[in-house]
Amino acid sequence: MTEPHELAARAAEKHVVVVGGGIGGLIAARECAKVGMRVTVLEASDAPGGAIRAAELDGVRVDAGAESFATRGGHVRALLTELGIADRIVPPAPGGAWLAGIPGIGAAPLPVGGILGIPGNPFQPDVRRILGWSGVWRAYLDRLRPPLTIGHQHSLGALVASRMGRKVRDRLVAPVTTGVYSATPDAIDVDVAAPGLNAALTRVGSLAGAVQALKEESAARTVDRKPGAAVEGLDGGMTQLVDALLRDLATFRVEVRTVTPVRGIARQGDGWRITVDALAHAHDTDAAPDAPDAVDTPVAQDAEPAPAADALDTASTAPDTSTEELFADALVMAVDERAARALLAGVVPALAEATDAVAPEIEVVTLLLDAPALDPAPRGTGVLTVPGSSIAKALTHSTAKWEWVRRAAGSRHVVRVSFGAQGEPAATAALDDAAAADLARREASVLLGVDLAPAAVVAAHRARYVQAQPASVIGSGERRDAARAAVRAVPGLAAVGAWLAGTGLAQVVPDAVEETDRLRRALLWD
Repeated sequence: MTEPHELAARAAEKHVVVVGGGIGGLIAARECAKVGMRVTVLEASDAPGGAIRAAELDGVRVDAGAESFATRGGHVRALLTELGIADRIVPPAPGGAWLAGIPGIGAAPLPVGGILGIPGNPFQPDVRRILGWSGVWRAYLDRLRPPLTIGHQHSLGALVASRMGRKVRDRLVAPVTTGVYSATPDAIDVDVAAPGLNAALTRVGSLAGAVQALKEESAARTVDRKPGAAVEGLDGGMTQLVDALLRDLATFRVEVRTVTPVRGIARQGDGWRITVDALAHAHDTDAAPDAPDAVDTPVAQDAEPAPAADALDTASTAPDTSTEELFADALVMAVDERAARALLAGVVPALAEATDAVAPEIEVVTLLLDAPALDPAPRGTGVLTVPGSSIAKALTHSTAKWEWVRRAAGSRHVVRVSFGAQGEPAATAALDDAAAADLARREASVLLGVDLAPAAVVAAHRARYVQAQPASVIGSGERRDAARAAVRAVPGLAAVGAWLAGTGLAQVVPDAVEETDRLRRALLWD
């Protein structure tokens, strides 16, 4: 049996390099450092945090990236508790979201009590308002279809359309999947996005009944505990998490380098040789990151996208004198899928052979507005759009959704307008910043039902990202499993991040802990 002091001595001899300073990479660095390993984090951008970034608009600092985390599993809350900032956790306001672009009526509140927009009762007044009587009666046919026609359907869109009709799919489900996952209902895997729905459908005999059954089961599970919001945020912004992680890493003497593109990776004996930009500099882990570029998935439950910037500079042709080499016993890849596959192609051939999935390009424009007409939050905390009805995909009314943003903004308002989805480039992609901000203003006027004049825009911030393919997209599970198996077959190598874990901190955090623990055990015990 290995004594604790022997393990500690063995750990101290190990050097782990983490490529990528997003949340997955910082968690991996922390897990390795906790057992005494020497850790170096290499981040290509000017600040760690990945999809969690902040922007300052005329003195108002707000989240420009992921603004919340899903509460499921309790993993993120547990991390925040460990880091000593659980007292900053706050729930969103209870205002709820609206739908815009509904044929015939324009806009209406998103019906309550459904799952991914699928209603449990099509005759419910807020559902009937959106579907109309013809849509309601078509949806009701779901309950009359013979049980023998019920089968296992993978595509959410196909399931909803066949059972309840196209109006339910297009007017209720599509706005949710596009806003949350940047994907159409047809591309969403039912079993991943709504676990148990197919089984409940077979058991109960109708899709509406299955929704009601799952909602009742969920309610029963919360009888003995206080129910809470599906998402939560942090007072002062999600960058509080990044700051706390950096402070914690500083206590373990983890070196965090920013502006450090990784140009190449190769095996060096039993370890690794990592070639990086020689002009890189170390980030002060005691300081708060202050980089503005990020993206948000408005009104999403927990869709945190991956940044377009990564640790790979494939276009660089700099001479060898501009690079330096680092050597490590183990390597953790914590970058996006494209960068990971390119960097590891020489050592994990299976990754090079795979065809990259189509990742939606997202742009988000955040506006600080002087608009008293928005004081009553006329359309809740945000708006989802019926696909094809609007250039924008979704909008978050941040000052209506988060009390801390309202305090920071004072009498002004913060809204975030999202553009782009799977298979559809962002309408702002070819515009300059001023034109993108003006387009966002015009779209916000339509989605919120309030005339926002150009003079109402006090300040604007624009961000561009490539969103990691959600775990709920059909086929992504097989892709992730194949990629992870290929990585795990190489000694001293691990990979973390949304492209493997699924989007959202609730998935990225526990996955990074589990994958890093596997690597640690291999280094210390094998």
